[in-house]
This record gives sequence, structure tokens and C-alpha cells, in this order.
Amino acid sequence: MSRANSTAAQADATLKRLLPRIEARFAGQIEAVDWANFVARVREYFPVLFDRLFSLYGKLYDFFYHLESVLTAATQMWMDRPADLKALDARREADPEWYQSHRMIGAMCYVDLFAGDLEGLRKRLPYLTELDIRYLHLMPLFKVPKGDSDGGYAVSSYREVNENLGTMTQLAELATEMRNRGISLVLDFICNHTADEHEWALKAWAGDAEYQDYYRIYPDRTIPDAFERSMTEVFPDDRPGAFTYRSQMKKWVWTTFYNYQCDLNYENPVVFTRMLEEMLFLANQGVEVLRLDAVAFLWKELGTSCQNLPQAHMLIQAFRAAARIAAPAMVFKSEAIVHPDEVRKYISGEECELSYNPQLMALLWDALATREVRALRHAMQHRFAIPSECAWVNYARCHDDIGWTFSDEDVASLGFDPHAHRRFLTEFYTGQFAGSFARGLKFQEDSVTGNARVSGTCASLCGLEMAIKENNETEIELAIRRIHLLHGILFTIGGIPLIYLGDEIAMLNDYDYEEDPEKRGDTRWVHRAAFDWERADQRRDPDSIAGRVYKGILRLSQLRQQNLAITRAETQIIDSGNNHVFGYFRNHNEHSVLVLANFTEHEQRLDARRLRQMGLLKTVVDLNAGQIITATAELIMEPYQFMMLTRNR
Repeated sequence: MSRANSTAAQADATLKRLLPRIEARFAGQIEAVDWANFVARVREYFPVLFDRLFSLYGKLYDFFYHLESVLTAATQMWMDRPADLKALDARREADPEWYQSHRMIGAMCYVDLFAGDLEGLRKRLPYLTELDIRYLHLMPLFKVPKGDSDGGYAVSSYREVNENLGTMTQLAELATEMRNRGISLVLDFICNHTADEHEWALKAWAGDAEYQDYYRIYPDRTIPDAFERSMTEVFPDDRPGAFTYRSQMKKWVWTTFYNYQCDLNYENPVVFTRMLEEMLFLANQGVEVLRLDAVAFLWKELGTSCQNLPQAHMLIQAFRAAARIAAPAMVFKSEAIVHPDEVRKYISGEECELSYNPQLMALLWDALATREVRALRHAMQHRFAIPSECAWVNYARCHDDIGWTFSDEDVASLGFDPHAHRRFLTEFYTGQFAGSFARGLKFQEDSVTGNARVSGTCASLCGLEMAIKENNETEIELAIRRIHLLHGILFTIGGIPLIYLGDEIAMLNDYDYEEDPEKRGDTRWVHRAAFDWERADQRRDPDSIAGRVYKGILRLSQLRQQNLAITRAETQIIDSGNNHVFGYFRNHNEHSVLVLANFTEHEQRLDARRLRQMGLLKTVVDLNAGQIITATAELIMEPYQFMMLTRNR
């Protein structure tokens, strides 16, 4: 018997033992119809859940006990799930790939910076519906320690909202109102670590052996030193090493990112169950998309880099199987800022249905800086395709810095030295390269290698800050075109486009963060300014910069929703015949568009015969400009022009 058949047989036999025990535990609390639907999901997803947990914990003598604890926790959280969310479960099961719709347009923000608090955000929902936002990612809003909190990623409690923002009840009410407006709530699930002030951590520091086993804690440097011999430091300048000494215990704690963020020990199966409960609690508040933070670091193994290990994938797949049982309306989004080939490994119908696309983000900025699309085209031709049931989340920037997360192999194949090229990009986007239009700041520069990432708003990196300072209308127009070009690709290439709120009104860098002692030195705060509502009020003024940018973004939103070639469609990356012009087809049934993007400040010409060989007629319609174009010998593109051409219609 093969391993797969053997495991399936074990799973079936185990479920026959477990289901009667679970049903007896919840006797008198369940309705027959609901229970039948629940059991059907258990039967569908339990084999995967069993297989992944058996791979991780099957050698433990009390494995059956832990497996029963997991299924009991999932059942309890399903029992606690509100009726309206169970109704949503049914709708999502009828349309399991709902997130691939052309109507899905995303936005992200910090609650306090955008609207003050949760109540303020509720009042600002009309602004989001005006942009046709259907997916809203709220940056971490959980209870955190006072002072350093890594922007909310050091969580003291997954069941409490930061008191400055509101309450968990208000969050659930907000989720309901958003859902009524057709907006899906997206939250982070920081599953690699907790804050050192989390209840579990406090019990561990106090000497509770049970809770010390929730974390990776060592009596001396012997094992930490052995691990670090094969690991890469995350923040080599600010945070050398991956361990912190806790004088209260006189022991060393694994802290990958910051010394106040303590890595969880997933080799302890109890940690998996407890974190599953936290995850499903959030699902029951109305979260429809859960962003899994730092997934590459979940599992540790001596002699490895402790990143992207197979067990990390098993953990996520086990979480996903349990979530499909208890809260099938919720999907996962992975956050893995690693090599593009490793990013893709987290994307599947059994793991994360959604994933950030850091490679696209990095290479869009690369194309703007170099005025060439060869690297972008090469990477997208080889690495954009993912399983049909999954989708990318595409962004020009987010709350974090911009890292140059492209493949060294891809860049080297085009004749560039990857290290030198990354340094060029950093210099370009921090205004240190001659002729650069960008105004950004370096983040986490490595004093040894010179590697760094870049902070800055989309508008400032696209040249608007410099152009306004120089009062140069020509450069202002070019900067606006760059902003629209980037977002045009995000809205059409395939997946969910994500706007960092403020980019749609061209907010610029805010350098006042240096006056705040808690933010000073962290350049990411240059693009994390409070939302400028006075600037937003200018969005209907066609002569204002904010109005010009907003109008273009709104136009893209409308085009996306009106064009069926964008929905659940295939993306075919093409060679336009011009290395300054990026191109791709979107095809869905009989609907098709050809997207072209000129990444230079100069006119570019495309051979019309080449376009006709691809299926275009001599006369086409540019949906973005609303113009009919006749290209007899060549198609001429304006500087930074973004075109959506209908084909064979």
C-alpha cells in the first residue's frame, strides 16, 4: 500500500473514532441540517488536516489526543459562528473563487491614520464605495505593547482591539456594515510570533513550564549559536542575531525580528491548536481574508536557514483545512517576501488562495527607473502563472518598504549584475542617481553589502514631489502619468489590485515623522502619514493635482468593472517588439483586450503588422482613452501612455 493510501486509510479510521466523540460532546447544541453540512465539510477536509498534522506530530505518543483537540476547537468555533456568517459560508461555497471577480478592487490603510478609529472608519465607508473598493485591508489593530510595537505586528492579544481604535464589538459591527456594502474585511494574522507582553509570554517569563514550551527558549547559547551558523540575519545592523536574553528567566528566547517579538514553537502541537482558536475567533468577527504574516519563518530546523521549510507549508495547509471546516467563507493570503520561486510555493488551493506579488511590485519600479521592460517581461512570462483557483494581490507599494525581490537569475540572464543593479535602484529611488525623478529614503541599509530597501509614497517615487518643488508643469504631468501607468497595470494584469489609501490622491512624503521619538529612524513612516482629507476634498477639482490623479484611478476602477476580459481571465504576457513597452492580453471566453504600457517619457512606436499578427485589427479602440485608433504601419504611444485595446471586435 502506498503512503498516500495508507494515510488516507488512517485518516478514515481516525475520523470514524472522532466524529461520534465530537457529536456527543456537543449533543443538544446542534441542529440536524447545520450539523449535516458541517460533517460534510469535515469529511472533505479532514484527510488533508490529518495528513499534515500526522506529518508534523504523528510521532508523538499522544497524537490522537492533539488531533481530537484540533477538531474539537474547530467545531466549537463553528458552533459560535454567527448566523449571518454561516449564510456567507454557503454563498462562498457556491462561488469558491469569488475573489477572482473583476469587481474586486482592494485598498489598505491604518485605521488611526485614515480615520482616527473604527467609528471614524465606519463614517468614511462612502469614500471607499465611491472608489468601488470591495476588499479593505486594515493594518494590525490588535492590542500591542506601549512604545515599540513594529507598527502593530507585536500582538499582545488577538482578541482585543487597541483601545485607541475601539473594541472588538465595534470591529465586528464594522465588518457587518462593510459586508452589507459589498466590502470584504481583510486583517493580518501574525502567526510567527507574539509580543513579549502577550498573556502566554508573561506566564512563560514567570516560570510556567507549560507556557515556556509555547516559545523557543534555551538555557544558554549552545543551541542558538548552532542555529545561527546557517541563518541569515533579518536586520543585521539594528538587530544582530535571532535570540534575546531574558534576564527574568536567565534564558535565551528566539526573536527573529525584534527583541519584543517572540517566535512561537510550532513543534508543540498545543501551539497549533491555540493559534487555530485565535484564527477562527477572527473569522467569527467577520474577517473574510486573513493575511498570514511572515509565513516563511514558521518552522525552525537546525542546519537550515530556518526559512521556507516544508513544515511551514504543512502548518499553513493544516490551518487552511481546519478553516475550511469551520469558516469556509474565509480565504488565506500569504506574505512571503522571499525569492519569487519560494513565493509561488505558498500559493495553491490547499494553502493560500491569495498572495502578495512582491516581484511584480519590484519590477514595475525597475522598469520605470531603467525605462526598459525586459526584466519585467521575462519574469512575468516565467513566474506570473499560478494555479487557476488562486489570485495575486498586486500593489505598487504597501505599508512597508520596497525591497528589490526579483530573481538574481532573471536579472543576470539579461546581462546585469544583480547586486550592482539593486544598488542602482536604491540610489535612483532615493534621488542619488543623476537625472532621477524620485524622492525616497533608504531603509535598513546594510553597511557591509550596501544593500538597502526604499521608503516613499507612490507619488514621491514617481517624481511628483520633485516636480512640485521645481514648479515644473511638464514634470508634474509626467509624474501623474507614471502613477496612472503603475495602477493601470495593477488593475488589469490579473488578480486583485491594491491601493494604499492616499496614493489615489497623490499624497507626498511626510518628513515630520523624525520629530516623533517613537518613529525617528524608521523611514517607513515617511509614507505612513495621516490621510489628508483636505487633499481628498480636491478630488473632484479636475485642475488640481489630487483631482487629476484621482480621476485617472477612478477611470481605471470603472474600466476594470465594466470589462469582462478582466474577470477570472487568463493573462498572456507578450513581446511587443519594443523593449520600452510592456504588453499582455487578458482573455475570458470571447472577451479580450491587449494592454500596452510605455515606460518612458518619450514616444514609442510599435510595428502594426506585429500587432495584427497577434490578432488586432488595423482599427482598434483604446478603452482607457475612449478613442478609436487606426494603426496602418505603426502604433504611436505617448510618453507613459497606458492603453487597453479591444481586439477582433
